[in-house]
Amino acid sequence: MCGRFVITSAPAALRQLFGYIEQPNFPPRFNVAPTQPIPVVLAENGARHFRLMRWGLLPGWVKDPKGFTLLINARSETVLEKPAFKRAIRRRRGLIPADGYYEWKAEGGRKQPFFIHRADGAPLGFAALFETWVGPNGEELDTVAIVTAAASEDLATLHDRVPVTISPSDFERWLDSRSDDVDAVLPLMTAPRIGEFAWHPVSTRVNRVANDDDQLLLPISAEEIEAEVPKKKVVRKAAAGSADDGQGSLF
Repeated sequence: MCGRFVITSAPAALRQLFGYIEQPNFPPRFNVAPTQPIPVVLAENGARHFRLMRWGLLPGWVKDPKGFTLLINARSETVLEKPAFKRAIRRRRGLIPADGYYEWKAEGGRKQPFFIHRADGAPLGFAALFETWVGPNGEELDTVAIVTAAASEDLATLHDRVPVTISPSDFERWLDSRSDDVDAVLPLMTAPRIGEFAWHPVSTRVNRVANDDDQLLLPISAEEIEAEVPKKKVVRKAAAGSADDGQGSLF
């Protein structure tokens, strides 16, 4: 899956790679989280455009967003069938510029975060589906979800799902939604090739959305990982005949 990601490339570099006509200027983000506005590239009127959308797709038929599940990911295997995605996969496909993402692996009763990125350090484009939700008073909200696929053998050691990434040579094919035919894009919704991505453990500081700085990307050592493990409380039994002074639980 993909629940947090990173955008660190310069705006000019991303504009050149994705080919949108706008010239947005935005700061690097090191801990992008669901419900936040994120950049989405889409094709419209014969050109590519940059647009901010809320991460968490809302289908047009939703009446009350408060009672609807937050859809941050869309499984590639079922997008043609699920009511929330079957229209978007045909007509509203986009790309989300990124430089990597985080994944959490269960280790020793805790979850260790890892930063995952292309092995060559290049930016990437997440495959995305978007919808514009219109509220009862005519208000509009652009929303988006990241397409995921079953992980390749190497990335599966971290998690069984990965975000689908579209190579620059396939940007045009993925974004072209001028017809309802999706046969051309179905082969694109796969996991990265083995060896295409690299990863390393990072601090659990990334667990807090409020933390958004470049230190989150730094690899940490086994000693630092151990230091971050919460210490279990040890309850010492009071000696026979003595009174408990209320300080029996120590770190």
